[in-house]
Amino acid sequence: MVERSNGVRALGGREFLVVLGGLYIAFALGYPLLPGIEATPIGTDLVMAVLVGGPGLVLCYGGYRLPRYDIRPEVYSVIVKWCVGGIGVMLCLLGLTALAAGLRDPIQNVLILTAIGSVSGFAAGIHDARAKTRELELRETVEQLRTANERLEHFAYAASHDLQEPLRMVSSYLQLLESRYRDDLDADAREFIDFAVGGADRMRAMVDGLLEYSRVSTHGVPLEPTDTEAVLDGVLDDLQLRIDETDATITADELPTVTGDADQLAQVFRNLLSNALEYSGAEPPRIHVDAERTDGEWRFSVADEGIGIDPEFHEQIFEVFETLPTDTDDRNASAGGIGLALSERIVERHGGKIWVESEPGGGATFYFTVPAVDSHRPASIARSQEPVSDTAV
Repeated sequence: MVERSNGVRALGGREFLVVLGGLYIAFALGYPLLPGIEATPIGTDLVMAVLVGGPGLVLCYGGYRLPRYDIRPEVYSVIVKWCVGGIGVMLCLLGLTALAAGLRDPIQNVLILTAIGSVSGFAAGIHDARAKTRELELRETVEQLRTANERLEHFAYAASHDLQEPLRMVSSYLQLLESRYRDDLDADAREFIDFAVGGADRMRAMVDGLLEYSRVSTHGVPLEPTDTEAVLDGVLDDLQLRIDETDATITADELPTVTGDADQLAQVFRNLLSNALEYSGAEPPRIHVDAERTDGEWRFSVADEGIGIDPEFHEQIFEVFETLPTDTDDRNASAGGIGLALSERIVERHGGKIWVESEPGGGATFYFTVPAVDSHRPASIARSQEPVSDTAV
């Protein structure tokens, strides 16, 4: 099968090198036998043999070894073009300069210079062809990853859609069973039903979280200047009921405009604030949101005075559905065990990173970075002692 690449047959690259090298060898060996130059000094014949026959051997050997150079056949044409280009450069050089000293025959000069130009082009072509081979392989890898991500998203969507109804049915009928036969059930049976309903609800939350996690990159909007203060205000409105129920105090410094996806950044704030509200310990939650400008980015922080996290688990809590074997495992319970993993993926999509600094019983501070934009508001204007919303107490 003959393939084409840039107008040159894929297999033609090897053929070209072998044929061109063979011609050089033939010229180097046969030139002294041509009529009229039998009197050519033997030293000149040796120069001819070395400077023309040598490159010919290189090209023949290169064409023979080409498949072993880790070069894909579809880019062989690149090597051919470099060889032809080397010949063209030498011919132009020959036309613009005087004949080289010691070589009295113009034909010799043409053969020698084109042979040298061919080998130079061959060397450059090998380098370029390897680079293009790596580029093609990288493109194929990216395409394979894109296809895999699409399949993962389709699977996650199908799982979310197809599992929701069975889970809803399980939960609904268990609740119906409890309400209809409550008087006939003992305390253990009612407790078992509660466990089953809670398990179904958690599984539904996990499925939804997995779907949301898989769509961070594919369903996000293009990153653009985003007012994070407005984003935070919207999140606090959504959490208002929980703020009231927990008697929480949430304060914040003035937040900047960053390059981001407003909905996804809202998800990050929502996850971090929800965790801080949920795992505040015995005292009412006290949470502070801040932002500090660093080189080319903003570093946000969400600090609480809650139960804290053992340093041993600071990385583990960002794994999908990861649970911790200590009392701190609830810090990752948000969004069915996927809240922090989702936040990490969102921040990574924005070109930033997220981490936590905490000690057991000493509260936790979650940090994440987002690229800055030129039209940001200065972070030095603080309102750290003012509640973000009227309901924060």
